[in-house]
Amino acid sequence: MEVATIGLDISKHVFHIHAVDGQGQVAGRQRLRRGEIVSFFSSLAPCLVGIEACATAHHWAREIRQFGHDVRLIPPAYVKPYVRRGAKNDAADAAAICEAVTRPNMRFVPIKSVENQGFLMLHRARGLLVRQRTMTACAIRAHFAEFGIIVGQGRQRVDGLVDLLDDEELTPPAHARIALAVLVSQLKELGRQVEVIERELAEIQRVNPMAKLLSSIPGIGPITATALAATVPDATMFRSGREFAAWLGLTPKQNSTGGKDRLGRITKQGDSYLRHLLVIGARNVVRYPKARSRVGSGWIEALLERRRPMVVAVAVANKLARIIWAMMTTGEFYRPKLAA
Repeated sequence: MEVATIGLDISKHVFHIHAVDGQGQVAGRQRLRRGEIVSFFSSLAPCLVGIEACATAHHWAREIRQFGHDVRLIPPAYVKPYVRRGAKNDAADAAAICEAVTRPNMRFVPIKSVENQGFLMLHRARGLLVRQRTMTACAIRAHFAEFGIIVGQGRQRVDGLVDLLDDEELTPPAHARIALAVLVSQLKELGRQVEVIERELAEIQRVNPMAKLLSSIPGIGPITATALAATVPDATMFRSGREFAAWLGLTPKQNSTGGKDRLGRITKQGDSYLRHLLVIGARNVVRYPKARSRVGSGWIEALLERRRPMVVAVAVANKLARIIWAMMTTGEFYRPKLAA
């Protein structure tokens, strides 16, 4: 059969194929098991293949691309409008993917390499461990509060509570001491595991050319630099720095009509992890005068006179995103005198 475009709906074990020819007519629908995917595409002439950018999508994109097919990953939110009304099933999803991948203005997700996915797995593991460490620290502080020992928020203050476990004058009973000792041990182990991952990310930053390039920007450390290098392997897929900032959700949400522009809060769309890292880095830029002077102290200080520091930090994060895009597309290192 002559196939021009294929929509592939993936899952753990059962996959659905929706194929159309060059005239847009349905050329075939098929249900395949996991072990049949490679043999199916290896026997097929090169064509356009669309896949939703969900779990295991990058793996299958790499596997199918090696047979000469043009594989494109589509964000699931962009596929949903093409699903036929009243027919939500795997076959209808495959048909919607096949339709969406041919749209001229459709945006696609770049296919990540095995190395980039490895970098991101370190970030995901670190994020999970940091959340668990925060939960454990909050539990320790709350348990101590039950016996009248109160400290403020912050992991550093919890470290002071850890030293109190050896104090014999404390009122907690023996059973409470056992429970607290277990939590304290877990907190220390989580901290050690986070440090191991952060040392590995710092080592990657030293040898990865793109991460080393991005680290020259104020507010961008090894964690943010490696996350950007792994998540955005090809920055030229964005037409401008503003489009890159919009992809990160750092641009205002529009509600304009009748020729009147109405801008609201930032959209918070796109990659929330990268946006989170950029805002944290921007807050450090706003807080410290030395870093502020390297980005543009006059502009930031003028904003601080009119807006709250957090609003200014988001504006700085938007500017950092545009700088990042420019550096990733040109390969030039950051030059503070041009940014001032």
